[in-house]
Amino acid sequence: MRDEGDEVRPEQTMQDRAYQTLRHALIVGKLPPGKGISLRAMAEDLDVGVMPMRAAIARLSAENALTVHDNRRVSIPEMTTDRFDQLMQARLLIEPTCAMRALGAIDEATLARIRAHDDEINRSYQIGDAELYMASNHAFHFEIYRAGRSEVLTHLLESVWMQFGPFMRTVYGAVGAVRLTDKHEMAIDAIERRDVTRLKLAIEADILDGMDLLGKSIFTQPAEMRSVSAASGQA
Repeated sequence: MRDEGDEVRPEQTMQDRAYQTLRHALIVGKLPPGKGISLRAMAEDLDVGVMPMRAAIARLSAENALTVHDNRRVSIPEMTTDRFDQLMQARLLIEPTCAMRALGAIDEATLARIRAHDDEINRSYQIGDAELYMASNHAFHFEIYRAGRSEVLTHLLESVWMQFGPFMRTVYGAVGAVRLTDKHEMAIDAIERRDVTRLKLAIEADILDGMDLLGKSIFTQPAEMRSVSAASGQA
């Protein structure tokens, strides 16, 4: 932790800026699986030096969100069935726990923000805005989880979501606004009732519906269909 008298270094500020920008791009799926990243081009886009960008990429690589190859090429990791299953298991283990830990700390102001995020998700369905959906869905979940001040668990989850984001965006591009039973409404109702068991079930069901039923369908498609799906996800 930085002492009050410590000076904030400009390069550290630029590194954080680069990290946060890349992190958001991964979460909302702006960078699809397999896509390469030009370090210099990204540095120019963010108006930061190459060194801060390299440090941000190294940080994201350590979180398994980016792959740095031997030739220094940087890419978004491809999704495999094994990787998918591990990420799913991580979500199912951590997210219900975070939600249950947060329930007692969610006040009316926080609940209002949770509802607002869900309204934005519904609006994204209506207008077909994949990026709005991705950003609002992330905001909905983490508005709940962060209320419990579970810093260790939410940090782990951020890494998981960064790894899932590019793939989920591809799925959204393939299936569009498929509407399943609204588990977010179930979660909101559980928060209002202070029903920890119902909240746990809502989060679990939301993960299984949104990621398992939709996401795994991509792996069962013929190779040529997966290519079309991936192209749609990059739109």
